[in-house]
Amino acid sequence: MEYDTKVAPSSTGDKNSFAFFSARDRWPVILTSAIDDVHKAVSKESDAEKQEEGKSIIEGLAKLKYELQHDRQLTPLPDDGQPDIPLYNDELEARGNPKWFDVAWLYSECYLYRRMATFFSTSTHWKRYDVFSKQKMSTFRSSRPAVLELAARYNDITKQFGSKDSALAHASDEERERAEKALFTEMCEICLWGNATDLSLLTSLTYDDIQKLQGSESRKANGEKIIANDISAAFACLVKAQRSGAKERRVDIVLDNAGFELFVDLVLAGYLLQSGLATHIVLHPKNIPWFVSDVVPKDFSDLLTVLVNAKSFYETPSEDEQASGAKPQALSDSDQANLKGLFESWSGLYAEGKILLRPNGFWTEGGSFWRMPHTAPSLLSDLKESELVIFKGDLNYRKLTGDAMWDPATPFTEAIGPLGPQSGIRVLSLRTCKADVVVGLAKGKDEELRAMERGGGDSGARKWAWSGKWAVVSFCDGKA
Repeated sequence: MEYDTKVAPSSTGDKNSFAFFSARDRWPVILTSAIDDVHKAVSKESDAEKQEEGKSIIEGLAKLKYELQHDRQLTPLPDDGQPDIPLYNDELEARGNPKWFDVAWLYSECYLYRRMATFFSTSTHWKRYDVFSKQKMSTFRSSRPAVLELAARYNDITKQFGSKDSALAHASDEERERAEKALFTEMCEICLWGNATDLSLLTSLTYDDIQKLQGSESRKANGEKIIANDISAAFACLVKAQRSGAKERRVDIVLDNAGFELFVDLVLAGYLLQSGLATHIVLHPKNIPWFVSDVVPKDFSDLLTVLVNAKSFYETPSEDEQASGAKPQALSDSDQANLKGLFESWSGLYAEGKILLRPNGFWTEGGSFWRMPHTAPSLLSDLKESELVIFKGDLNYRKLTGDAMWDPATPFTEAIGPLGPQSGIRVLSLRTCKADVVVGLAKGKDEELRAMERGGGDSGARKWAWSGKWAVVSFCDGKA
């Protein structure tokens, strides 16, 4: 806490905030879904010991839900042997053992998921169980149209990079750079709007809803909704590094959601490698199930498994389809070929060591990234080796900015504190807005957006920033 910004944090006690709405409305739904998931898993178990332990986990989740809904005090986390537990409990005490509806949003939301994780980590038979896994895969199945579209686009682009007959191969340097910048912009925007599919925020998505969030038409329509856009600056730094002739040019991606968003993150990673803008990509997943849909290492292997078994995955009816009698549409030969091409590309890059996974316990601690130089200096030192560190999604943005109630016109470089100027790392944040904190806006932009329909108006709430319909792409060159 001592290293955090002194700007007041977003709090669940503010009834005009998304923090209050989250605690009151979103979190109980998430806990109910988790209870239902474990209940179904227990009902399918034949091992009596595992059944009983599963029932105990359900009781723990139900107790947590009761405490939340009845505004009880947050209680110390049980020790599961991991080094972050004392940090959580010391901070809980330092915060005065607060209640659910009067506590810093960032800490309490991290506490919620960390406490959920302890129910499994302290068990014997359920240690590796991901209570959110089925939701992740179900949502990825519903992303089929956008997945197929992007698979075709990715394969087309990578073939151009490798072809002597492509337009890029015969273009002038100026034309080539203009084309590469356009491609980089497209890939970043694909990566940005992939973040719209966040299961912790969209708790009741239909198949149609998911499709509306994805695909090229949606991205084109959303172009004007990027209200701060530093993509050009990020591209310039990668081009400069490429022209320097440096043999090692690494780009890091601090991941957010699994499923479709991880898919688009790999589209970006593959593009950066194939285009020569990077020589290595380091992906940073969480090491425990987190914020419903966040990536854990197994999600990476699960995604590759889906690609290599795409026909079975997409043509086998889901539980809902089985209940309704619906039959999924068969994949075309070209769709199967495109997905196979993706698998061969990404699995090959991974096998060659060009794509690496590097989880770290820091990403699931309860504080902001303002603490990184003091509590995770080795991680910061590692990130300094990268040409560019891309932070995906809303939670990473909140942690970068301390989840504080900054004036929206505050420069992003100021709001990220010790990861800003002179930090030794280059930060690029790709974020669709799903929380009150936002910085780097032109003066008057927040007021303009509040004045729009459902923007918040005179209510005191920044409702325009809750829906994921607006986005910011923010860059800081800490190496300058």
